[in-house]
Amino acid sequence: MTDTAKDSGWDPSQPILEIDHLSISFFTRLREIPAVMDFSCKVMAGEAMGLVGESGCGKSTVALAVMRELGKTGKIVAGTIKFKGRDLTHMGQDELQTIRGSEIAMIYQEPMASLNPAMKIGAQLAEVPMIHSGMSKDDAWKLARQIVAYVRLPDPDRIINAYPHQLSGGQQQRIVIAMALMAKPALLILDEPTTALDVTVEAGIVDLVKDLGEKYGTSMLFISHNLGLVMDVCNRICVMYSGEAVETGNVVQVFDKMRHPYTQALFRSIPLPGADKNARPLISIPGNFPLPHERPSGCNFGPRCDYFQKGRCDAADIPMDTVPVDDRHATRCLRWQEIDWDAPPAKREVKVKAPVGRVVLKMEDLKKYYAISSGAFGGGAKKVVKANETLSFEAREGETLAIVGESGCGKSTFAKVLMGLETATSGSIMLFDENVQSTPIQKRNVDTVSSVQMVFQNPFDTLNPSMTVGRQIIRALEIFKHGKSDADRQARMLELLDLVKLPRAFADRMPRQLSGGQKQRVGIARAFAGGAKVVVADEPVSALDVSVQAAVTDLLMDIQRENRTTLLFISHDLSIVRYLSDRVMVMYLGHVVEMGTTDQVFSPPYHPYTEALLSAVPIADTKVIRKRIVLDGDIPSAVNPPPGCPFQTRCRWKSQVTPAGLCDREMPPVQVLEGGHQIKCHLSAEVFASMEPVIKIAAE
Repeated sequence: MTDTAKDSGWDPSQPILEIDHLSISFFTRLREIPAVMDFSCKVMAGEAMGLVGESGCGKSTVALAVMRELGKTGKIVAGTIKFKGRDLTHMGQDELQTIRGSEIAMIYQEPMASLNPAMKIGAQLAEVPMIHSGMSKDDAWKLARQIVAYVRLPDPDRIINAYPHQLSGGQQQRIVIAMALMAKPALLILDEPTTALDVTVEAGIVDLVKDLGEKYGTSMLFISHNLGLVMDVCNRICVMYSGEAVETGNVVQVFDKMRHPYTQALFRSIPLPGADKNARPLISIPGNFPLPHERPSGCNFGPRCDYFQKGRCDAADIPMDTVPVDDRHATRCLRWQEIDWDAPPAKREVKVKAPVGRVVLKMEDLKKYYAISSGAFGGGAKKVVKANETLSFEAREGETLAIVGESGCGKSTFAKVLMGLETATSGSIMLFDENVQSTPIQKRNVDTVSSVQMVFQNPFDTLNPSMTVGRQIIRALEIFKHGKSDADRQARMLELLDLVKLPRAFADRMPRQLSGGQKQRVGIARAFAGGAKVVVADEPVSALDVSVQAAVTDLLMDIQRENRTTLLFISHDLSIVRYLSDRVMVMYLGHVVEMGTTDQVFSPPYHPYTEALLSAVPIADTKVIRKRIVLDGDIPSAVNPPPGCPFQTRCRWKSQVTPAGLCDREMPPVQVLEGGHQIKCHLSAEVFASMEPVIKIAAE
């Protein structure tokens, strides 16, 4: 099918995608569940529209409706979806089949869900033009190789003959993008395409998507909960809340002149430059997201809104209202013209900085190696995985130390060794003057186990689905031998629910009755059941919505101030790290490559890897100017690390090191700069002094 045939009868000055008053419901045996109501949006040719909002707001449902893939229970109950002027809602399956894949393509959140593990990459790519355009097999394979090169994958000949499991997560996602582009679709739908990827890989994918959009003139519907990512990719935005569009417009206008309270609340709950956990703490959105069958009358956001007026905001359904002068800017708010949008938030509460006390944890020259077999079934020569290499640091009472780096850098291995789930190969771990380096958790005494606890990444996997919330916390109290009686433990369990700001009535609830943020609070309550002094938080907010992230990080900070807890915060999200950490440790391939206070690590001079990490972080602020540094290649294997500096295979500063070849031969020394700032690098003091900030605030 030629591009001309695809576009026949469509005027490119008209919207390529026009969704008008769309309502979608899911029908169960009990009731009709309205998922999307009165949703409208337009995407013009070449535009990238960002759909943002909390989990459950209907973003993915809208995307699946465009693809007409709502399953057996989902149904479009009102409105239209027009693609190039043709109404998709009344199309037959045969007609839809010719459009899906060839004119409209979708990229899903999990790349392996789109790839066949038993087929070579080239065969999967070649299928697209063979099915949709009738292309010959030889020509389709040539096109597949060409597209693999377009999506910036190294050695295209090797890639097209590889199987999906032989590629990294970032490479798999690039293949899925390549597959979507094989038929040169006019509209590309991307549903959280970078959620599971490291920030450095995400930066490469974002650049790729933008470049390919410009190259092919592809229009995009980009679904994300990350406002910074939407600003990087899109020129228009549609903010959704509880099944409705509440604000839409040009990205810059919506970011700088938001006209809906929910949009404002979202921005106040994300850690932009200038946010400070003490002086300018984040403001979480009060209350909870309404269930689809329990929506309030009038404004859906009313019960959580600072500007709510009873008898007015809840009197009737609220239509979208045009914001004059601006570029197709509209809001679903009755009071948008009465609100002072520049007024400082009334609820912001300045916190007292917790004093930092004595050293409670000290690691010296810690190494953790794993022996693995090279054979498929345990045979073959033994190889060594060097997960952690000479790790040295200390953490103090009441301090937050952030540990950052890409997947595979050794962050979680270090956490397992500290917790006693693994034992170190060599080195020492001094915990309250006791060396626990070679003591597994089974042999640690109750006091040691209770004093070091962990909050895990996924709150859904850490709770027993068959036990009530209260019973799970009491179980932890029993293990830690807290209290002399059941009554003592019951009272302490209720106090812990108070500590994590959950209603005491939640003690009788089952985990399935809780939201993600509420489950994470239960996990935190359980971690503090034994009076933990050191808490390892392994990506504790990455699975949560931005509004819930603010509440959970604030909760951790409040508990830290009250209990003088030492918090080891493992994360790849440098925006959160900048907001809540006192010191930062940057890891790469098992090594600590930089360590210092948050101000030191986020300002030049940087380790070249830290510089690349910072440049990759999407920031939802139109005043921020970022230097763009996209790392080439993947993180090397810990089984076969490169000689010399572990980062030398990806370093853009390598050519400035003298003598030439030093980075290839020798492990760099740890240079201690002003204020105790440590950088493991061969670069000279003169080169460090010449480094410019990666993130700048534009002059007004």
